[in-house]
Amino acid sequence: MSELPKTFDPASIESRWYAHWEASGQFRPDRPNAEPWTIVNPPPNVTGSLHIGHALDNTLQDILTRHARLKGKDALWVVGTDHAGIATQMVVERQMGALTPPQKRTDLTREEFVAKVWAWKEESGGEITQQLRRLGCSMDWANERFTMDEGFSKAVLKVFVDLHKQGLLYRDKRLVNWDPGLGTAISDLEVETREIKGSFWHLRYPLEDGALGQEGGFIEVATTRPETMLADMAVAVNASDERYTALIGKQVKLPITGRLIPIIADDHADPELGSGAVKITPGHDFNDFEVGKRAGMAAGSMLNMLDAKARVVQVSDGLIPADLLGLTTAEARKAVVARLKDEGFLIAHVDKDGEEHDAEPRTIQTPYGDRSGVVIEPWLTDQWYVDAKTLAQPAIEAVQTGAIDIVPKTWEKTFFNWMDNIQPWCVSRQLWWGHQIPAWFGPDGTPYVAETEAEAQALAGEGVSLTRDPDVLDTWFSSALWPFATLGWDGSSPLPQAGGAGGGHALTSNATPEGEREPTPQSPPASGRGGQLGGRYPNDVLISGFDILFFWNARMMMQGLHFMKDVPFRTLYLHGLVRAADGAKMSKSKGNVVNPLGLIDTYGADALRFFMAAMESQGRDIKMDEKRVEGYRNFATKLWNAARFAQANGIVASTNLEAPRAELAVNKWIIAETIATVQTVDLALADYRFDGAANAIYQFAWSRFCDWYLELIKPQMVGDERGVIDDESKAVAGWVLDQILVLLHPFMPFITEELWHAMGPRDHDLIVAKWPMADARALDPEASKEVDWLIRLVQEIRTARNELNVPPGARLPLHVRDANAATLARLERQAPALARLARVTHADGEATGGAAQVVVDEATFVLPLEGVIDLDSERARLTKAIAAAEKERDALSGRLGNASFVERAKPEAVEKAKADHADKAAEAARLQAALGRLG
Repeated sequence: MSELPKTFDPASIESRWYAHWEASGQFRPDRPNAEPWTIVNPPPNVTGSLHIGHALDNTLQDILTRHARLKGKDALWVVGTDHAGIATQMVVERQMGALTPPQKRTDLTREEFVAKVWAWKEESGGEITQQLRRLGCSMDWANERFTMDEGFSKAVLKVFVDLHKQGLLYRDKRLVNWDPGLGTAISDLEVETREIKGSFWHLRYPLEDGALGQEGGFIEVATTRPETMLADMAVAVNASDERYTALIGKQVKLPITGRLIPIIADDHADPELGSGAVKITPGHDFNDFEVGKRAGMAAGSMLNMLDAKARVVQVSDGLIPADLLGLTTAEARKAVVARLKDEGFLIAHVDKDGEEHDAEPRTIQTPYGDRSGVVIEPWLTDQWYVDAKTLAQPAIEAVQTGAIDIVPKTWEKTFFNWMDNIQPWCVSRQLWWGHQIPAWFGPDGTPYVAETEAEAQALAGEGVSLTRDPDVLDTWFSSALWPFATLGWDGSSPLPQAGGAGGGHALTSNATPEGEREPTPQSPPASGRGGQLGGRYPNDVLISGFDILFFWNARMMMQGLHFMKDVPFRTLYLHGLVRAADGAKMSKSKGNVVNPLGLIDTYGADALRFFMAAMESQGRDIKMDEKRVEGYRNFATKLWNAARFAQANGIVASTNLEAPRAELAVNKWIIAETIATVQTVDLALADYRFDGAANAIYQFAWSRFCDWYLELIKPQMVGDERGVIDDESKAVAGWVLDQILVLLHPFMPFITEELWHAMGPRDHDLIVAKWPMADARALDPEASKEVDWLIRLVQEIRTARNELNVPPGARLPLHVRDANAATLARLERQAPALARLARVTHADGEATGGAAQVVVDEATFVLPLEGVIDLDSERARLTKAIAAAEKERDALSGRLGNASFVERAKPEAVEKAKADHADKAAEAARLQAALGRLG
């Protein structure tokens, strides 16, 4: 048993233990006869670095993985990174631009550029995987996956081709979120909505054949984007709006272009908003696109006035004036507004002072590309789409039937609402880095979809010239296969029957020279648990932020159910966001981003992990609080010092899983407290109550074990020498400390492993120890009641002494009134503990003079204070302190009762006032109780 250093230093143990676990293969113990337990990590971008959201997500996953391992399961945490098409391509292009001379992607062939990206990936990619190690993540690094490694890519191509054959994947012309800066379609998740100061213009559109009852022969529309009127194709009104009933089916003649467009009826037009008439630009607005479709406009006939760089181009009818072509949207807006004003089609906005302006000021919700920083355009283009509505139905049923359990349940309503209204999924991106779409076009534009060019040629026919689609797949498409493609599935072998023992594959490290990891067949698990891919599919649980519920979680459900005929995971746990201390969302622009690596440097990984777990309450976001992280570092130090106390007093590692036999009440009590804590933690983890589990361990280890049990068994001084702890208590203390280390290991793996080995020789590491048993046979209710009584009595006496300024070293007689026989017997048995912990000695007879009184159960305990303190001065001090506390309490109460203060003050000021009021009210009550004790 090596003696622990006096000071706990996390940095000195973290890297050492992590390297040991990884090198010795502890992250996937070889347990061929154990029940398989599997979780996959949401693959971070290969370009990424650890942020506080990653820290939360991966801490929760590691807690479950380490817990499953300790429960004897063959726990596999699949790890890997996403190729991150846009982000990675941007990184490499930026590096190329910094060369001398600067280099562009288009200076290279596609193959040359992709080779350059692979080289970057090998040299610089994957920094986040090293950072996950610093957090303590016990991932199966020997089988690390990448969404573009060869085996995974085969699965991606197989899925694309099969979906196309089944009519579930097709090419279509629709609106997409188009990023003009990157030159590609992007997903909703990559769109950042910002509030900007904008304008609201009111326009007159002249009716084709005169007034028709409308004053001036115009119909009024309003817009925040007047430049898009160059591609307007209709004006929509509500069929119930009597102002426009006679106009439905008529036409207006657009200013500037002279285009004749119909007035159509559609519920999108709200009679209560503005003029009740809405300009419809189906090629540049998502709502308008749907209106256009309802009006019978084919997507191919919708006008598109912008190119890929968001500059004005001519539309199919050739009516946009030549001088507007080539302008940016901002330039076109300025020019269009000027023309409309000159030609009398702009309706001036009159402000409250009666002054006229071209437009009404408005705050506009504007979409920006989260990486490019440019305004996103709804753009009409040909893309590949997945029939998400058809694939969504089995996923909806899986959640409805409980085959997939969403935790917390509150997210189910959101899930169903989105899935019931799901739109076609655009899966193509205009990039070079990624899975190139397995489609080849013939001269007439007909696509031939196949896994290889030879197969596509066979479909097209001999002699037909083919050109491969240059686009790549959305990274969410490939990551949707993560729960099964990471486990060896590539569609090349027959699908195992769901619910059978499985005859599939589980990963082992068999890397080829090219770096591909081929899955190695593994026997079915002996536990009899069903499933596929060696019992690894379905995965047991998925941990994810709620913000990717639809982008990733739902799509894994769709693809897993379609291709594996079973759910991808049995439980989906959705955690909240980590917010700044004031509740604001973290962002670089606000300067409130917290670096988890900095927190690890300062407080250690264990402290950060425990903070994340203790604060993770289902359905709630986490407010970052560095003081709490520091507090959990103190908790680790407390445990460290407890282990040092044990070493100094001959307490060593336990050799038994079961609790030692105990005769002393204090030992029976701590055994019962241990068992109760195991039960609480088991229930909390079963329900994914991370905060409940963490707080149960914290309270038990800090309060019950360190603060009370070790104090209760601490040897007394005999003369000038300290006594020794009895053998029974040593055995029990060693056993309890072992249970604490095992229970705490999933949350604080580094310090627990260090202390596990410091307490004596072990034949195995803590990471593969056995989870404690909650054995009710060891419970002794009477012993527990006695020690609980002792603790309450000591606490009451200590409180009274402290409140009345009794000198710490003063020993007091303790008189008792109204005590029953059981209490008197306890007083006799616990006399040594009371003398040491409360500095009191049981005295017979009645106390005389001024005294403090405390009540515990049926008995009143009296502490005479004559000659110990100045009773009159103490009464005066307490009276004065009570008056001051009550004055502040009442002043705060008056402020909080003032409606003006509550309504006008900042929320944080109101909250502080409430907290201060509660503190002063509690202080006044406490002091009043102290005065009352003096009689």
